[in-house]
Amino acid sequence: MSEIIKNKYSDKELNQFKVLIEEKIEKAKKDLELLRSTYMNDGNNGTDDTSPTFKAFEEGSETMSKEANTQLALRQEKFIRDLKSALIRIENKTYGICRVTGKLIKKERLTLVPHATLSIEAKNMQK
Repeated sequence: MSEIIKNKYSDKELNQFKVLIEEKIEKAKKDLELLRSTYMNDGNNGTDDTSPTFKAFEEGSETMSKEANTQLALRQEKFIRDLKSALIRIENKTYGICRVTGKLIKKERLTLVPHATLSIEAKNMQK
């Protein structure tokens, strides 16, 4: 018995992916807001009455933490953009099609990485 090779996902499958992606976008937006609030927080941590040396360490650490949170926020913004692009591909019914091979990306991969545009095969070719 020959196996039928699909070249796109059904509307039902696309809708399942859409729900998954919308959930991930909501969570990612909440995470982004949390990150933004931490690096934009200029609140005093109560180090006014501590020794000057400790305060200098505290401020240096705070600067590094803000830089790290800024980088995390930028990555989170890119993740949200990628997820929104995946929603556009769902609307266009091109979601899940590898942009290199033209083959269908496996459901397991799309469930784990719903914004994926490359199949594992194409990803391995890049290495």
